[in-house]
Amino acid sequence: MWRVRLAISLAHLNIGARLAHTAAMASVNRTAHPFDKSRLEALLNRRFFYAPAFEIYGGVAGLYDYGPPGSSLQANIIAEWRRHFIVEDHMLELDTTIMTPAPVFETSGHVARFADWMVKDEKTGDVLRADHLVKNVLQARLAGDLEARGFAADKVMEDEKKKKKKIKTTAVQLPDEVVKEYKSILAQLDNYSGPELGQLCRSHDIRNPDTGNQVGEPQQFNLMFASSIGPTGQHPGFLRPETAQGHFLNFSRLLEFNNGRIPFASAQIGKSFRNEISPRAGLLRVREFTMGEIEHYVDPENKSHARFAEVRHIVLPLLNRFVQESGSTQVTKMSIGAAVDRGIVANETLGYFLARIHLFLLKIGVDPRRLRFRQHMANEMAHYATDCWDAEIQNSSGWTECVGCADRAAYDLSVHSARTGHPLVVRQALKEPIVTEREVPEFNKKVLGKTLGRDAGLVQRVVGEMSQEELVRLKGELSQGSATISADEKQIALTPELLTIERKTFKQSNLNELFKSVNSFPNVIEPSFGFGRILYSLLEHSFWCREQDVERGVLSLPPLVAPTKVLIVPLSAKEEFDPLIEEVSMKLRRCGIFSRVDDSNTSIGKRYARNDELGTPYGVTLDFASLQNRTMTLRERDTTDQLIGSIDDVISVIMGLVHGALTWEDACTRLKAYGGVQAIE
Repeated sequence: MWRVRLAISLAHLNIGARLAHTAAMASVNRTAHPFDKSRLEALLNRRFFYAPAFEIYGGVAGLYDYGPPGSSLQANIIAEWRRHFIVEDHMLELDTTIMTPAPVFETSGHVARFADWMVKDEKTGDVLRADHLVKNVLQARLAGDLEARGFAADKVMEDEKKKKKKIKTTAVQLPDEVVKEYKSILAQLDNYSGPELGQLCRSHDIRNPDTGNQVGEPQQFNLMFASSIGPTGQHPGFLRPETAQGHFLNFSRLLEFNNGRIPFASAQIGKSFRNEISPRAGLLRVREFTMGEIEHYVDPENKSHARFAEVRHIVLPLLNRFVQESGSTQVTKMSIGAAVDRGIVANETLGYFLARIHLFLLKIGVDPRRLRFRQHMANEMAHYATDCWDAEIQNSSGWTECVGCADRAAYDLSVHSARTGHPLVVRQALKEPIVTEREVPEFNKKVLGKTLGRDAGLVQRVVGEMSQEELVRLKGELSQGSATISADEKQIALTPELLTIERKTFKQSNLNELFKSVNSFPNVIEPSFGFGRILYSLLEHSFWCREQDVERGVLSLPPLVAPTKVLIVPLSAKEEFDPLIEEVSMKLRRCGIFSRVDDSNTSIGKRYARNDELGTPYGVTLDFASLQNRTMTLRERDTTDQLIGSIDDVISVIMGLVHGALTWEDACTRLKAYGGVQAIE
């Protein structure tokens, strides 16, 4: 057992090998049949991965409930996220409230700017999101152009057409210059403002595809759900659209917890809410979702990262803003080290997180060929960001933002400090004390009060507000016997008996950054994850059908995130099998491996097929030979190959497979191939 545990520890250090093996296994024995979204959706519905919320009441668009496999899959993705980011980078985890008072989002800018552009059908009043309308109509026209030219339409466009059947695609050949223009518009669609989207609708005759009616001018629609706090409604509030503000408002406490030092990062997993205009894309665009957000606080003058050297060799598929603005979507593969050195990625900390995001997504099973990092263009940049990259995953709806990684600069901390008066700043010990000299006024308050009466306080205020130059001049006048100052249109005489000014030396051992400008605050690098979008994209990437039976779907989920790791299949329902089933189940539980027993009356083939659809990577079979010989078979989901060994040996191999210490090829060297027959006395 200790050898397995050692192997597990070593496997965590060899991430590259594990990713290579996962990619290799993902392609094993797969058919060339094209991806069929309808088959996947039928599988997900049949196995209750997720379903529309309030379904028996007719449902509400953009709200979904997760069933047992979907809940487990999301929980496993989040558990790996916590290990990959929070544990490995020593982050401070938070859990802040969902309901947020309105002043917080007024200050952050969300009330004014957290909005999408919408258009209305001029006759029916139907509401559509403006950028999605332009995208869907132009893509449908390009698909019709391909059909007219005798080419098969792009696969993504075909799936989009199936998903949105009301967008009619007519085989009409477009002039080459129009095709080029449409592709250029789509490449930089996120960079258009609301008025520019309206101009596109007019100049290209883009109408509501459901009715054929023209649409009006784009209008902004705030995406936050408004509410109120308390029985009287006197305290307006919002359901949070992100978890980030909970981090920033607790910055002082987090800084104190971290012994007053930066850089450090806080992390939070929780629900957020956005009142989407037209949520029609399943889990890809919902109104309630689970997020994981990291806020990494860093010195604005030094955005290097201590661990950047560990990732600088990692090659990422990058789509920078300049390529998009030229009308292209050509991706460049480049090491993150080179991207930072050339200024394509702004700094090491941003680059470090892009590389770590890349590793995480590959580790949980995202197809690297369908992953890219796209830089935001100027018009689409969030109001708080100075640079931002999205990890986009390609699925049947096109390229979908699943992770955003933004340099938020000091925006949030500075605006909350200005609004509340609470200094969200850092006191840092200096390597060498700063020694300064300055003029300091000192009043003889007893004599000052008797001499000037009510004007004493006025004099103290005026002198206290003087600059160093003014104090030096006043000091010179007092040395001559008296001086006169102006205060509230009064001329007040002062003598050395009332006021003396002395030059004093001050030694400062801490740097106290006051909030006078945004450059005086820590800057924030923020990776933000939408787990629902990642989960759905992973399901698409994992789905395939066996060549001999296209009706038989398989989800090739990595063992790391699969809802169930092992299926236990007894060949008989006789009571004599019960002790052995319980023994195997208990041993797997003690190894931390989640398993299920399928003792239904269906054939073993149907039981395995059912669990292939659930993404279960391994299955063990207990038969009558198991009772006599204490052996059992081990089946691998993708290849359907089977091995055989003693119960303890098989469980040891399963433990290594599930925790990443062994590959299936390793397992084949430790256990014998199963020929289909065991000897029974």
